[in-house]
Amino acid sequence: MATDFVVGDDKGWTLDFNYTAWAEGKVFRVGDNLLFNYDKASHNVLKVNGTQFQGCNFTADNDLLSSGKDSITLKAEGRKWYICGKGNHCANHQMKLVINVEAAAPTSAPAPTSSAPSRIASLSGALIVAIAAIFG
Repeated sequence: MATDFVVGDDKGWTLDFNYTAWAEGKVFRVGDNLLFNYDKASHNVLKVNGTQFQGCNFTADNDLLSSGKDSITLKAEGRKWYICGKGNHCANHQMKLVINVEAAAPTSAPAPTSSAPSRIASLSGALIVAIAAIFG
């Protein structure tokens, strides 16, 4: 079952928040969702690569999200990088997030059926009837 992760929890996507600490200890899996909540007049979300993440750089080719309530479904395993592309928010105000996405959680097997006990009861009943017929 997919998990929705609200980036930054109640603080959202904002200035001067430690997103590295926020992501620490969380397990992100294929199928999970990242929910970015922010003031759309002040911030945005850009999907970038590792080099762009380190330098807080981006190009027009990067996916830009700017609704203020963006949802990103994690579709593949591996590292994923996100930054704010407004002003110096990434470089000077920690508006950057890197996560590692793991394989989807295995689905649980269906519960075994309980037909075995009922078959035993049926056989026991037939055996009692047969014994009664022989000795009766």
